[in-house]
Amino acid sequence: MKLTRVLLFTLMLALSAFQFAHAQSNEPLAVVMTAEGAIMPPMLEYFRRGIETAEGLNAEVLVIQLNTPGGSVDTMLDMIQAMRASKVPIVVYVSPNDAIAGSAGALITMAGHASAMAPKTAIGAASPIDSSGTDIESTLETKIKEILKARVRTLVEGRGAEATQLAEAMIDEAKAVTADEALEANLIDFVSDDTEDLLQSLNGFTVQMDDGSKIKLNTENIRTEDLNISFIEQLLLMLTDPNIAFLLLAIGVQGILIEISSPGGWFAGFLGAVCLTLAVYGMGVLTVNWFGFIFLVIAFVLFILDIKAATHGALTTAGVASFIVGALVLFNSPGTPQFQRVSVPLVVGVGLFIGALFFAIVLVALRARRNPIQTGVESLLGKTGTAKTFEEETGQVQLGSELWSAEKAAGSESIRKGDPVEVVEIRGLRLIVKKK
Repeated sequence: MKLTRVLLFTLMLALSAFQFAHAQSNEPLAVVMTAEGAIMPPMLEYFRRGIETAEGLNAEVLVIQLNTPGGSVDTMLDMIQAMRASKVPIVVYVSPNDAIAGSAGALITMAGHASAMAPKTAIGAASPIDSSGTDIESTLETKIKEILKARVRTLVEGRGAEATQLAEAMIDEAKAVTADEALEANLIDFVSDDTEDLLQSLNGFTVQMDDGSKIKLNTENIRTEDLNISFIEQLLLMLTDPNIAFLLLAIGVQGILIEISSPGGWFAGFLGAVCLTLAVYGMGVLTVNWFGFIFLVIAFVLFILDIKAATHGALTTAGVASFIVGALVLFNSPGTPQFQRVSVPLVVGVGLFIGALFFAIVLVALRARRNPIQTGVESLLGKTGTAKTFEEETGQVQLGSELWSAEKAAGSESIRKGDPVEVVEIRGLRLIVKKK
């Protein structure tokens, strides 16, 4: 009887779990992503993974919470292509409060099957900037703007003339507007306080898919599932931060120079190689002027020369100036977007720190040159020890952990066992000592 009750109880639990899972599967699902930071290749991979996940789970809607100053035009176009090919409706939501969808982020917002913004957010300033770090030629600028405007028109063609005019002004005139202004121009669909408020607003809303079909969203009692950016995607995105790339470059070169100047300590060389590899990846994605790298190489050559030559820090000072100039040319050349620029105080601070480090090494090297070279038994002159055995003129003394044959110096007081002695002369392998 007891066994029967246990079996019935287990069966009831299994049935309840099955019913719960079945009920859960019938509930509409919203996959929610959070995209913060520059529009770079790692962000594209996050977008693609989100779309594949939403399609695999047969989600009702994919919500992308966006906060970005902009980024790569090529990456943005790839994102838009992936979004428009999605089988699941995508809603781009500029949030939280005070977030922005700047530059490339504005076009990504328009690319959503529906779009929304939180209060106190902004969108726009989508004028293109050359990725080479130099000013765009007027003809090239016109071509890029016309291409982007044509792409924008396809994204907002169903929103009316005012929305199209505003979208084109964002590209032509770098215009930016608030959430309320974007809603008034019909550039977006909703102004929502949070994701929950957005999902309530989306219930019953009809979206137009790229294949011509229309989907009426059912977000009543919808459950949400967060899809966070992965560690690898976050790491790669972090490497595209100009401040991180600069620090990795400085540490990497420093580690390689330490390994070259003092071979055999593998850790500095290994750390330097890893940091340089990561820095090169970041700089390959960022807008950089590689001419600045020449100044950085000159700076570290000057640091090394100041250690070898007695210039009393003059070359180190010149090296610091070359390092700062090189870093600013590398990352902050004209035409570089503001969000891709390295912090000037960070560059100056790191430059002064490296200069102070090498200046300290120079001082140590100069002091070592002034000291007389002492090797072998000559280094024992002036050292003190203890007499272990002594009979009249000769005996043995202990210096540190070593036992030496010794002879009493002329004019010295008599030496007995246990007396402190000082080395005054060395004759072959015998020490001449006097009582201290």
